[in-house]
Amino acid sequence: MDLVTRSPALAPALTPYVGAPPSPATARWVRECFGRDAEIRAIRPLPGGIAHANHALVVESGSGSEHRLVLRRWLPRDPLASDGPGAAFADGEFSPEREIAALTLLAACEIPTPTLVAADPAGAYCDAPALLLARLPGHPPRPVPDDLPEVLIQLAAALLPVHALRGAASMPPYVPRHRADLRRPPKHATRPELWERAREVASGPVPDAPSRFVHRDYHPDNTLWSRGRLTGVVDWSDASSGPVGVDVGQMRLRLALRYGVAVADRFRDCFDQVAGGHDQDPYWDLACVLDLPPEEPGRVLSERDAIRAETYLETLL
Repeated sequence: MDLVTRSPALAPALTPYVGAPPSPATARWVRECFGRDAEIRAIRPLPGGIAHANHALVVESGSGSEHRLVLRRWLPRDPLASDGPGAAFADGEFSPEREIAALTLLAACEIPTPTLVAADPAGAYCDAPALLLARLPGHPPRPVPDDLPEVLIQLAAALLPVHALRGAASMPPYVPRHRADLRRPPKHATRPELWERAREVASGPVPDAPSRFVHRDYHPDNTLWSRGRLTGVVDWSDASSGPVGVDVGQMRLRLALRYGVAVADRFRDCFDQVAGGHDQDPYWDLACVLDLPPEEPGRVLSERDAIRAETYLETLL
């Protein structure tokens, strides 16, 4: 079997939804990627992800070699949301092909990123469009306050080789997720006027900034760690050609929601330090905050996060 399948095939009658285990057809595809007599010895779901189902696998080949993998499938959140594999992402903006392109460029990057083992971007053999990746060691960060300064420096330093990659122009351009015609604040907003002010600022002139290869969804839970050291950066399905400030802004937002504004500001200072000078334009920070709404079923900002987002917005405005 070609390890990158592109031709469509008969689709299952119903596309599975995020959280569904791999189908027998998907498991068969995984085994066949490693040749005759290969067996899946272990499988477990991985946490996180709202548009992917990620499972950790251990596959043993017929020769006895062991392969630790991640099976990554593009699935709708609603089991009735599409008519076939990949239909929910038919616009190509959020697709396996985009992540394949990103991982190809990242092969030249010095930070650890997943290696592509096999791909079925059309969902021709699996129950959904799928990638099979080599699993990186480590786990999402669980820093205690004393560890945060070192963690922030490593998070900042990891962006430098990413932004230095050549070939950024081959990626889709960065486009904010928020829409100008949807001006609703989050459900649990306590200061809707703050969100309206932010939209007014974001609707103004876009700052000039060179386009670089950017992760686009860079935050702590998309990194892996072991014994206090960063061991990988994952989830490249939003990778884009865009301003560096987007990656800095996305990390600052997530840090502000989890730890507060002071930690978000400390990350900005760390990036300025390791980059040898970076003036983060608040425009990109605002754009990242405004990407939180509009909300939808199953994706509602909690009361705590809404309040923290408003505290952060106030400092940006």
